[in-house]
Amino acid sequence: MSENVVHLHKPTDPPTPETAPTVLTVVPDAPPAPPAGPVPLWVRSGRAVKRAATSERTVTTVRAAARHGLYTFNGGRIVAKRTWDGRTGARYERMIRAAEAAGNLEAAEEWEERLQRFRAARHHRRMDLLHSPVDAAKGAAVGAGMSVGVLVALGVAMAVNTGRPGDVITPLTATVDFIVLLIRIVQVVWGPALTIGPFLALLALWSVGRKQQAAPTWALPANVRSGEGEPITPSIVVKALRDLGVPALRNAIKEMGDAGASMLGPITIAGCGVEVDVTLPSGVSTVEVQQRRRKLAENLTRHEHEVFITIPQAARTVRLWIADSGALDEPIGPSPLVTDETMTADYAKGKAPWGQDLRGDAATLSLYQRHLLITGLSNQGKTVALRSLALWLALDRSVQFLVGDLKGVGDWAMFDGLASALIQGPTDEHVIQVTEMVEGAVTEMNRRIQAPPGTVFPPLIVLVDEAQVAFMCPAKDEDKRPYGGSKANSRYFMAVRKIHNQGRAVNVLMWQGTQDPTNENLPKLVREGAHTRASLALGTESQARMALGDKAVDGGAAPNLLRPGLDRGTLVVASDGITIPAGQSSITVRTHYIDDDAAKALTDRARALRDGVTTLHTIERGEQRDPLADIAAVIGDAPRVRTKDVLARLATQNRDAYGGWSFIDLKRVLDDAGAEPYKSDGVMVVSRDRVARALAGRDTDGSASTD
Repeated sequence: MSENVVHLHKPTDPPTPETAPTVLTVVPDAPPAPPAGPVPLWVRSGRAVKRAATSERTVTTVRAAARHGLYTFNGGRIVAKRTWDGRTGARYERMIRAAEAAGNLEAAEEWEERLQRFRAARHHRRMDLLHSPVDAAKGAAVGAGMSVGVLVALGVAMAVNTGRPGDVITPLTATVDFIVLLIRIVQVVWGPALTIGPFLALLALWSVGRKQQAAPTWALPANVRSGEGEPITPSIVVKALRDLGVPALRNAIKEMGDAGASMLGPITIAGCGVEVDVTLPSGVSTVEVQQRRRKLAENLTRHEHEVFITIPQAARTVRLWIADSGALDEPIGPSPLVTDETMTADYAKGKAPWGQDLRGDAATLSLYQRHLLITGLSNQGKTVALRSLALWLALDRSVQFLVGDLKGVGDWAMFDGLASALIQGPTDEHVIQVTEMVEGAVTEMNRRIQAPPGTVFPPLIVLVDEAQVAFMCPAKDEDKRPYGGSKANSRYFMAVRKIHNQGRAVNVLMWQGTQDPTNENLPKLVREGAHTRASLALGTESQARMALGDKAVDGGAAPNLLRPGLDRGTLVVASDGITIPAGQSSITVRTHYIDDDAAKALTDRARALRDGVTTLHTIERGEQRDPLADIAAVIGDAPRVRTKDVLARLATQNRDAYGGWSFIDLKRVLDDAGAEPYKSDGVMVVSRDRVARALAGRDTDGSASTD
């Protein structure tokens, strides 16, 4: 409730001066009434001025007037500077100072020699000017005399030809008339030329200023002020570096006569952006520039994720890759695996088509004898990136897979019938199954190591997605050994370490995908055992160092600067299996997206290349085994399977029962059952029909079973 206000007024009846008492009344507070009568002129003028000053039309007009006026003024300054540079040695002196500031003494000496040559030539021209008036007068007199002589001779020839003596002076008369005509033309044109000439000169200066955008930013058009789509030029890069907030860099650029242009290498088109090398002046470290990536991007009218800073081989140099505005938000297109149905894979010599680098070139990755680690925050495309590599490798029929998906939502379900084992689920029991699967791969690795020298083994990919679930599993076995953790008695940790240590030599490879790397869910020895390390968006620089290593991060790798959600599928890769520009320690790759339907189509193609694979969904252990029945199970529907593949599948099915089996053990069981292995195309194979007949004809008392 508003307060009451006391108003002082007089009664409505016209009182006399003597009887006019003052009456006090209390009335509610009310807004003041507008003044009666016309609004004073000065009030209306002030309001009009205020409205006019704030209207968009007025602002646009003022900006346009200031812009075009400054174009002309600054255009004159640019022309004057160019003229001065052309007439004096100022340009050479600037280049000398720039070379000295950059510490390039050889270039400084070269520019000093050029300056001396320029000064010598200028002195020679000036000395020639001292003698030029006399020489010009002599030349004019001689030329005039020769011209008159020629005209007289021509007149004599005409007079002889026509027989009229007056024709002798006809050429001289015609020449004089022509000169008079030229004088008249000049007299007519001279006045308008004097009037129009200054306007033409101003127009030329305006054109120079407009081309150089020689006006303050506030006066430029809206599309230029915003910087959207603004091309990257040397002046823009130097200005961005000058305003970076590094005093030594700013002072060095001011001292350079060329305003810092000598720091820049050529600006080249690189994919959906441009690339330029910047040689920093003495006293400025590359770290100081790297740490100001956001400010540098904003100075270049770009977002932070559109500028990448790497360290090439050249000393005191940073390499800037600057994207076109909005280019990184555009998709890169489908994978060649989806578009080319004839594509095959070669584990040893081929490279997987993974995506595109920032230059727009195809990014392909060699998987030959390289352990793999992909990490990143949740829901950034880790599983799709990892699965894309496995889908390509599945097109090589010699490759075997053991897959553990500790997320268990069906991301790897299409590998059923393709992988020898497929464990899916997030529980402790699933971790136990995956751990025993990896331990079975260790047993297979040891068997291969003990084989005769020169034996060639098919690649075995042990793939665990969401590996952090295994490392953080609290379950223990009957001997109180933990499945998770990073201690010497941790079963999963030790199995992975064994494969990292010796698996590469016999083509047993460990692939892992994990979230949010920390020392707890991704131990140091495990992450450093991977030959190929890739990371999607991460939260902190410390996580980036865990994912990629100190060398890659110190060299410019920054997955922590990727935008979660917006840069989904973009990862930073550190590996010798991918082409990385010289001098860099990592490369940024935008991976192709292969959805579940396309992945299923690819695995169908991969299954068609194989004889048939029986996928185990659990790792059996501790029960009575029937070797012949197990052999029949791992053969599946294939008419015949190589003996070494049968041994590998048996070891995967049950490590305790078959992990130590050799070809002799397999041959003994088959020989006893009458299903002897035989050679086909030069390799020993096991026949499905022989094993089936042996099972059908053997005794049913269980005499073939064993522990």
